[in-house]
Amino acid sequence: MAVRVEKNGPVTTIIHSRPEVRNAMDPAGADALAEVFTAFEADSQASVAVLWGEGGAFCAGWDLKYGSSLAGQARPLAELDFPVDGSPLPRGPMGPTRLDLSKPVIAAVAGPAVAGGFEVALWCDLRVMEESAYFGVYNRRWGIPLIDGGTVRLPRLVGLGRAMEIILTGRKVPAEECLRIGACEKVVPDGQSRPAAEELAREIARFPQLCVRADRRSIYMQYGLSVRQAMEKEWHNGLPALVDEGIAGAARFSSGKGRSGSFEDM
Repeated sequence: MAVRVEKNGPVTTIIHSRPEVRNAMDPAGADALAEVFTAFEADSQASVAVLWGEGGAFCAGWDLKYGSSLAGQARPLAELDFPVDGSPLPRGPMGPTRLDLSKPVIAAVAGPAVAGGFEVALWCDLRVMEESAYFGVYNRRWGIPLIDGGTVRLPRLVGLGRAMEIILTGRKVPAEECLRIGACEKVVPDGQSRPAAEELAREIARFPQLCVRADRRSIYMQYGLSVRQAMEKEWHNGLPALVDEGIAGAARFSSGKGRSGSFEDM
């Protein structure tokens, strides 16, 4: 199968496996990824997901051999268009990129995450890259636009000017630069992206999850709002978690746990 799922307690690792094409995305893989992420969202025992490409490549983008077969055919792409009647969104061409999850997803990036693969990595909440890994809008060469969120998410991560230069030139963006400009959060030795991402996932999964999800949601909700509006959203979004988890957490602190900033025995 092109997509496998491995579960370890609250951490779900989703493996994309088409190594013969550097994990380029075809329709079957896109369907499968969207389905497993939807199942992850619905799984009450799952807290954090890791997305990893098997065989030394995160994702080389949309499968251009499949793309070339669409010449003269409008229907396959039209079926992925945004509906005008408010009905649920169809999957993105790359799979999960239109899903609006409530739980964190971490990209474990080895080798190339380029073109549509870059967009999938940008859809994730956090990115752990190996030293030799790289991003890039390689589809620039073939006249294929970014249609899976790349022009939306990259500027929000690295700023307008940097995003513009990276997108318009299509150049290779190595891991060290990604870390420096904020396109990834951690760089690890080659071969370590999956275990490092899973360790980060376990770290996040051990906290009270209503609060984790409320704060994650608030970060995304504040885009485009004034400070006042964002503060109001933050309050109303966080209040249920404060009532359901925060008061009990304060009681644990009062009983002696977590003193001096300790994250042990919470």
